[in-house]
Amino acid sequence: MRALWGSRADRDYLSDALTLLGGWAREGCQIKRTLVLDDAQHAALTERIKVVADALHIRPEIRRLDGRTQIRVSACEGDVITEGEVTLAARIEDAYRKVTGTE
Repeated sequence: MRALWGSRADRDYLSDALTLLGGWAREGCQIKRTLVLDDAQHAALTERIKVVADALHIRPEIRRLDGRTQIRVSACEGDVITEGEVTLAARIEDAYRKVTGTE
């Protein structure tokens, strides 16, 4: 069964999912995360994110600032964060652990 993230009743599912994805925060119609990575780790993570994002047809914003990698995943369908955005965040977390060796 697929959860829909847009209805009032299902917003609790989104909150639960974000709680399980430590470090991710909701800000309006997007979720975001900031990671401390060196340049090589940033490059490796960015490539992994691109592969997953292309498969999910989502375009996250990834930028490098003062030794930190900032990732923002915006809702594709208006103001509602969907299952796809949360899935991408979970896959980014997996890639982050692999890139940093903290599996």
